[in-house]
Amino acid sequence: MVWWKWGKALLVMTLLVMTLGGCSIEEKSGTKIRDLDYEIVEEDAIPEELLGMIAEKKEADFKLTYETGESRYIARGYGEQATGGYSIRVKDCYLASNAILIDTELLGPRKGETTSPNPSYPYIVLKIEKSEQNIIFE
Repeated sequence: MVWWKWGKALLVMTLLVMTLGGCSIEEKSGTKIRDLDYEIVEEDAIPEELLGMIAEKKEADFKLTYETGESRYIARGYGEQATGGYSIRVKDCYLASNAILIDTELLGPRKGETTSPNPSYPYIVLKIEKSEQNIIFE
């Protein structure tokens, strides 16, 4: 009878380890399923509530999501920069097996480019189809 209790306990622990181990691996790697279509949203087309959230957070690095109707907005800001002339490039935007992954990159002013001496607060807003998937910023 004692061996039966130990056997059950060992089986439960094995299943628990397999389940937890599988989840953590999946969360880290997330298999790419397909690229997502997205639109870069101009400032005058950003929903007012999202603009307010961006204004509150613009001085520091930020990552935001916002939903309306059938759309999901993804905002990525890089905080205060010493001058103007910065831009942001979308390196990747895709649906993975466990989330939507967004990868952006801050690009500095080009060599020889005339920039504003005033600080800037570069950010980008992407619009994608509404989804229940979590967003992971890379």
